[in-house]
Amino acid sequence: MSEPTTDPQRAPEVPGADGVQAYPAYPGYQGYPAAPTYPEAPAAPAAPAYSGAPAHPAGAYAAATAAAATVAPPPMPPLPPEASAPEQSASVQSSPPKDRHVLRAVARWTAAVLVFGAVGTGTAFGITSLERTDVPGLETRHDGRWDYPELSLPALPSGSPRPFSDGNEAEVHHADVRELLLPAPAGATPDKRLDGGWTTVESYVSEYEKDRRKDLEQALTDSALRHIVARGWTMPDGTVSRVYLLRFTSVAYADAFLDYELDVGAVPGQSLAGSPESKLDQEWDSSDSPPSTQYYVYAEPKPYGAKQVRQAYIAAGDTIALVLHEKKGGAPAIPFHQSVILQSQLLA
Repeated sequence: MSEPTTDPQRAPEVPGADGVQAYPAYPGYQGYPAAPTYPEAPAAPAAPAYSGAPAHPAGAYAAATAAAATVAPPPMPPLPPEASAPEQSASVQSSPPKDRHVLRAVARWTAAVLVFGAVGTGTAFGITSLERTDVPGLETRHDGRWDYPELSLPALPSGSPRPFSDGNEAEVHHADVRELLLPAPAGATPDKRLDGGWTTVESYVSEYEKDRRKDLEQALTDSALRHIVARGWTMPDGTVSRVYLLRFTSVAYADAFLDYELDVGAVPGQSLAGSPESKLDQEWDSSDSPPSTQYYVYAEPKPYGAKQVRQAYIAAGDTIALVLHEKKGGAPAIPFHQSVILQSQLLA
């Protein structure tokens, strides 16, 4: 039990029926004074109504707000079973990357087209700038022709016409006959004895059989022969070539020596040393030869001896050319015909 209070403001404790100490009314106790009352605050003025909207009485907004708070929001509609909220958001977010992938693919293909176009243009330009023989698959199969240097006609004395042109009915060559001689092809070994300069009658007649040399030498001495030039060379395959140019004072002297002394025709009248028999070359084609020249082209038929000899006479105005090719086992026809055509072009 608690001690009796000595507080003058507190009533003494009196035990009740349930054993709980009860407090009797304190003599003269009037309780706590009532709380003072304050004058009611004036109500706030109502908000001005918007144009076209009715004004609400004071307190209506509070009542509506409280009513709205007590109303539960409507439940969310259920998601379809085949899609969920995360998947939808992922699909929405993945749309821009798909567009970027498309743009990147277009950019890559555009760059590839530009690159291939540039490469194709460069390749086409490179191919068109090449020679046909330098392009694989388009080169002409090598047919055995020799690589001669580019031919050019020599300069003429001032006022001198070229042969077979207007003003030169006599068909006389006014150029230095040495410059009309066929040059040696690439890879050839020059003949030091026949180096492209002047040569003697004895050197020329040595190409024929011994029993005919004196007669030919006398015929050239009696005729109006002016010069003889010659060039010789040997090719890597063993073909030996010699070219002679005999220049006379007129076309008449040149034709007389060819027709009567050499007696060329269906067969050469004068046999060459080492080639007792020759016949017209059946493979010869004069379609590429100048029409102002005459040709007599021969080849030693089989069976020939240790070597085959091919020979050709070219009559061009006042000059006669003798072209010889010989090779052990057979002289190729193509380079021989090439030499004949090129020499005739220089003379014509």
